[in-house]
Amino acid sequence: MARHLITSALPYINGIKHLGNMVGSMLPADVYARYLRLRGHDVLYICATDEHGTPAELAAKERGIPVAEFCAQAHDAQKAIYDGFALDFDHFGRSSSPQNAELTQHFARRLNENGFIEERAVRQVYSPVDGRFLPDRYVEGTCPHCGYDKARGDQCENCTRVLDPTDLIEPRSAISGSTELEVRETKHLFLLQSKLQGEVEAWIDEVADEWPQLSSSIARKWLTEGLNDRAITRDLDWGVPVPADTWPELAADGKVFYVWFDAPIEYIGATKEWADAARDTAPDGETRDWKSWWYGPDGATDVRYTEFMAKDNVPFHSVMFPATEMGVREPWKKVDYLKAFNWLTYYGGKFSTSQKRGVFTDQALEILPADYWRYFLIANAPESDDSSFTWEHFTATVNKDLADTLGNFVNRVLSFSRKRFGDDVPAGGAPGEAETRLGEQIAELLAEYETQMEALQFRKAAAALRALWSAGNSYLEEKAPWLEIKTDKDGAALTLRTAMNLIHLYSVVSAPFIPSSAAAMRAAFALADDTRDWVSADEAKALTTVPAGTAFTVPPVLFAKITDEDLESYKERFGGAPE
Repeated sequence: MARHLITSALPYINGIKHLGNMVGSMLPADVYARYLRLRGHDVLYICATDEHGTPAELAAKERGIPVAEFCAQAHDAQKAIYDGFALDFDHFGRSSSPQNAELTQHFARRLNENGFIEERAVRQVYSPVDGRFLPDRYVEGTCPHCGYDKARGDQCENCTRVLDPTDLIEPRSAISGSTELEVRETKHLFLLQSKLQGEVEAWIDEVADEWPQLSSSIARKWLTEGLNDRAITRDLDWGVPVPADTWPELAADGKVFYVWFDAPIEYIGATKEWADAARDTAPDGETRDWKSWWYGPDGATDVRYTEFMAKDNVPFHSVMFPATEMGVREPWKKVDYLKAFNWLTYYGGKFSTSQKRGVFTDQALEILPADYWRYFLIANAPESDDSSFTWEHFTATVNKDLADTLGNFVNRVLSFSRKRFGDDVPAGGAPGEAETRLGEQIAELLAEYETQMEALQFRKAAAALRALWSAGNSYLEEKAPWLEIKTDKDGAALTLRTAMNLIHLYSVVSAPFIPSSAAAMRAAFALADDTRDWVSADEAKALTTVPAGTAFTVPPVLFAKITDEDLESYKERFGGAPE
């Protein structure tokens, strides 16, 4: 079996994420990782909080606490939410870790040795009151284009225009509020991406044809426009320090690496965190070879690396980080398949905390179990284009697919069988023509499901899973055991035993999408040593995994329907269609 390395875009430390962030990276990565594990593959799923940069410093300042303390608290808060969504990371790290600092400095030294880093003088805003140079986001003022009075020095949040700090009207320091600002000369390190353009282009030509069109088109667009040399340091208190052994003057000035440079390296750093955590906590001194996942000579040549992210992150991971990896002239693993997603909108508009529009991940878990969200988001993932979240669509999907098609099937099969045959799976007669047809149909649908999952086509995989559930309902309606039992008790018992085998099959194949509900379905049957990972085509055709005489229980209702009253209350709380 193959070794699969999976990463999803690092959620920024500042603020709780909305549903679009969940479906654009972490959730599909988790579904894919769960599927691959079920199929017997060796899987490592790595993610982390992205903790450096100006917004973290500003958020900590607003809270009146040290930035390190703010990030630690925010990391724990985000991790709790992802646990609530049942995201099964092998490790969820932190880009502020010592491991990432060590690797980031190593990458920088190697790039410098190979002639891909240059020290350049730049003109930057300086605040005498604060006694420091101000990064672009530390400068606020009025946007010259739309008049918004809280525009930042890099971009206006209101009209989205890209800005330079010197463009702002009445600029002021975001730290002290001082308007006594100057423009002074300072030095920064630049990564000479322009010198790596040809190598990146050759690599993209080699690998990107396999990628989704969204990913490959963004990468090629950036390469067509040309890779520019870009600053990789900033004047901040919080970040990976520039190493004094290589750049003593810049280190003395307190320069740190810019977040865009160190954040992608954290994928490797978090893997080292995962290895170090095992060494530090395992009673038997367990060791994990983190380099075998990332470094060619240590075994990474047999690893297939898949990344998941929304389209705005694609340039960093398809072009800029690969350029960094190439520039160090060491055999670090580069992405094999980059799965990009479009936007999930809220009634066609942006999710907005300030305007109280949209559902954020913590709120989602407050009102409904994680499986409701997991299934809906993946079944409607913004793969080919943007998709819109509406409460009406969400309600219809939950009620039809989860409550009616799956949940009702499970409940009525088990409840009716217990009522008429007791607490053990009934025997009944030998399978007939209807069971043969059902088995062949299930095997075909299972093959379709596997094909779409392996192609990372999540909406199509969800459709195949839904078709598997629907096949059970069609069989039940055809056989009608509630009528059959009046004239053919053995026939009704066969029907119910077959349907129970479908429930067990559903518990296995639905686990990547709805793990909690799948576990409840599997736990309904008292099967000894039920460690089945997957269902083969022959098993799907036979539908005999759960033999007659197996004790079973009726689980609580798997999915409660969302009522009209619920729907209206959600729209009132979170905002509905715009006026």
